[in-house]
Amino acid sequence: MPSLVVHYAFVGLLAATLLGAAFDKRSLLLSILVVTFPDIDAFLGLYWQAGHRAATTNLVIPAVLALLIAMDLYVRDESYIEGRWGAYGVRVSWFCVVVYAVGHVLLDLITGGANLFWPLYDQFYQLSGHLELSSQRGIVQTFVELPEPSSQASGGTGTGGSGGSTTQSMGNSTEVQMSTGIDPNPGQPEPENVDRVFPIARSGWELVVLVVGTLATTARLVIGHDLPEE
Repeated sequence: MPSLVVHYAFVGLLAATLLGAAFDKRSLLLSILVVTFPDIDAFLGLYWQAGHRAATTNLVIPAVLALLIAMDLYVRDESYIEGRWGAYGVRVSWFCVVVYAVGHVLLDLITGGANLFWPLYDQFYQLSGHLELSSQRGIVQTFVELPEPSSQASGGTGTGGSGGSTTQSMGNSTEVQMSTGIDPNPGQPEPENVDRVFPIARSGWELVVLVVGTLATTARLVIGHDLPEE
């Protein structure tokens, strides 16, 4: 799973790219707090079966948050968000939904899996696969399983080695429990000399995101987005 510092770097990169004039220390700090919140379930897992990557790492929470923001902005006669913080508050509010869903849940989905629809539907999913252009097979993707043409299904060459779908349904919260530095052996007695590992970067792409995101966020804070006057 990505470490919190990788989540922070990725969200900083998103903020520097998407927030525009609303990017400042305050909106960046709020984004960091929002992307940290889903990992609260690492502590909940100590006392509750629906623990890490389930209780707060799902798409239900950002969906509810988006609904509340939409009701405030488009249903109420006077929006509280717009009335108090103006266009700045509107942009940052919607960005927080993106931070939760993309900056945390999506990254967890592709690095070990997440219980996307808990508590509405208790099932862990992991997204993996590839997308490529073949000179013989055309566009080949293995993220989503698609029905094969009848000619292939009746004895043809099939997907030609594309590997089929690699998006996996992993099991429910009673079957899948994620190991963390807080709880290295979920569901089992903890050894006396347990090794608690808190990752920083576990793959090349995570290291790249960590370095590039940190540099881009720092540059945006220092340089801003306006060109210097000549």
